[in-house]
Amino acid sequence: MWSRAGSNWICNTRRRLFTGGVPRRIADEGDWLYSPEWWGSESESEFNENTVFRSVSDKGNGVVSVLAYPSSRPNKVHWPETEKWLQQRYGKMYPGQEQSGNFKILGYQWRVLRFNDDTRQSTVKIMAAYREAEPGSICIMQQPQCLAIPYIKSMVSLGLSTVASSKYDLMAAAHGKKRMHILCIGHGGGSLPLFLASKIQGAVIHVVEIDPVVISASVQAMGFPAFSVMTPSGDHALLESNIINQVMWKGIHERLYLYEADAEKYVVENKDLYDIIFIDAYDGDDIFPNKLWDPHSPFLNSLSDRLHPEHGTVVVNLHADYDVSNPNESASYFHQELLPMGKYVSSVCKAYKDVLIGNKHASHGKSGCGLGFTISVPWVCNTTLVVSRGFGLRSGFVNRDMVMNTLISNSGKVEHMLNLPFSCLQYIKRDLTLIE
Repeated sequence: MWSRAGSNWICNTRRRLFTGGVPRRIADEGDWLYSPEWWGSESESEFNENTVFRSVSDKGNGVVSVLAYPSSRPNKVHWPETEKWLQQRYGKMYPGQEQSGNFKILGYQWRVLRFNDDTRQSTVKIMAAYREAEPGSICIMQQPQCLAIPYIKSMVSLGLSTVASSKYDLMAAAHGKKRMHILCIGHGGGSLPLFLASKIQGAVIHVVEIDPVVISASVQAMGFPAFSVMTPSGDHALLESNIINQVMWKGIHERLYLYEADAEKYVVENKDLYDIIFIDAYDGDDIFPNKLWDPHSPFLNSLSDRLHPEHGTVVVNLHADYDVSNPNESASYFHQELLPMGKYVSSVCKAYKDVLIGNKHASHGKSGCGLGFTISVPWVCNTTLVVSRGFGLRSGFVNRDMVMNTLISNSGKVEHMLNLPFSCLQYIKRDLTLIE
């Protein structure tokens, strides 16, 4: 979930996109310049949007809906390439039946997940296609390479660059030569875990989402692979994947595990060790639950036990529009808990740093190994918090310039080894602040 910058930006961007001049070539279909296609204005919405999912949540998210908007990319001239790719995938899985695997693309859309008909929770791009031998087999596939929201790109860029700066062998994980254990708390449309699974062959990703309505929305209306959904007993909800899902997701959906669970309960009861943990868990009232950042909560203390002791990294999405370092201490605890999360950014950052890399995790007699820092997200009013146990472990002393230079150096390596469609640098080279 994110907060958007001023409305004037929309008009200026639309002019750059759709009026005169030579358009800039954009390789990244999730580039922020395309956001007018799915953000739109109130007057345009009634003409362009189409509600494809709507249900009521009993987990604090109110009315959960998914709205569809037309997408201008990829251009129709590129559709045959994707149809050929699908047919080739089908042929490899079902030798001798290649002709039964002819696919036709119907089109591409943006799908926007909303809470209470107002808050835009996440945005993905989907492809709709069908198999000619079975015309009724229309399916939608989320486009894993397309990250539409800047804060998601910020979390990916900073998280992976930090892990690479912590002596973790990301190259081996990218090529499937070692396992990379990832936990995502908060699911939304599922673009973050799907992107990571598609780019890192060795990634095994556990996703925790408290709201079954959100899970249903992501699978039914946002093209997230259904085979990834797990039961409370730890089995796949689908005993086997159907033909189309196999063609689209084989090699990826086997490494995604989507659990319906309370984050605190899951972390307390789970015994797995994670290399990197991503947290984006705002509710329908745009609040980051207090129990997910209270330094005395079972959640944070159990999260510390789940994090790899040498290179473990936690990445948190925070709203940054109303940052108040010292909230009014006279306000009641109940009142403070219901205020927008932006007012507690400083408190959240300190809690995560103190619990995850405090004296408890000292190494070789040095207290406070590792570090924590924040970086603002471009175009939206969000901040990315990163806490790492491995960054700076061997240097003894670190300062802002050392951290920034190390991140910049490793971001280029991350881009190259994962063939990212966007530049990590624009999400790293910003106002980095070390957490004291």
